[in-house]
Amino acid sequence: MLIMPMLMTMLCAANDLQLNPLTPEEERVIIHKGTERPFTGEFNKHYKAGVYHCKRCGTALYRSESKFDSGCGWPAFDDEVPGAVLRTPDADGHRTEITCARCGAHLGHVFLGEGLTPKNTRHCVNSISLTFTPENQKQPERSSEKAIFAGGCFWGVEFFLQDAPGVLKTQVGYTGGHVEHPTYDQVCRGETGHVEAVEVVYDPQVTSFETLAVLFFETHDPTQVNRQGPDRGEQYRSAIFYLNDAQRDTAAELIEKLREKGYAVATSVEKAKPFWPAEEYHQGYYQKKKSRPYCHTYKKRF
Repeated sequence: MLIMPMLMTMLCAANDLQLNPLTPEEERVIIHKGTERPFTGEFNKHYKAGVYHCKRCGTALYRSESKFDSGCGWPAFDDEVPGAVLRTPDADGHRTEITCARCGAHLGHVFLGEGLTPKNTRHCVNSISLTFTPENQKQPERSSEKAIFAGGCFWGVEFFLQDAPGVLKTQVGYTGGHVEHPTYDQVCRGETGHVEAVEVVYDPQVTSFETLAVLFFETHDPTQVNRQGPDRGEQYRSAIFYLNDAQRDTAAELIEKLREKGYAVATSVEKAKPFWPAEEYHQGYYQKKKSRPYCHTYKKRF
């Protein structure tokens, strides 16, 4: 069936991606979702330090420290570069396909619950879908953009944004106020004018500011004023700090759509001010604690 390969090609052309030429065997696996024979791929027993990239578009997919020997006959990884790999259940419901988030190239399948590593995850990848860059060789940098969101306790806001497809990095901090290098205690006492916020670095080839803003609005209550759940205070107000006119306009359009749906949105749209990273113990808080937010939940609003 040629519909999916044709769609992938059209999407890549629309995004103006530079795609590498493929051999007929590479096309069979990468575009037509085939599988190479087990124990034959060049990266099955490959354990050099470096990064594994998508053969079709060059995007970094896996780091060598995530690779392990599963004995299955194909390269196995228990983690991916954040936002680089998409998961899609197969039509038969038995397996979950993994593809490059940037160009849609077929990589293999992901399996959970096998207990092979502490992360309990196995990305079973075709060697033919990958290229490798040694650790001491300079790798091409992925393009990135930033966005800044505030919506209550920054632990909860970061929890939902950090694993969104296309997100490369998040950090929590303080912004919107007048004090340089504020501390958590100062912000909590209301001495700084700052709010708790999250700075998001993302790949614009994979996601967009609009997609992240929609997720932001759907993972906190934008109608609450100076609070979020049980947390109260000006530092918990809802705000989007735009870094350019396009972000400002997109945020305003989304707020208008919510108001048309009957939401009394209290989220402000403000020009970005200096962002001051919070103390280290706040960074990736729920990821470290292996728990979930107490005042942020997902609710579809769009």
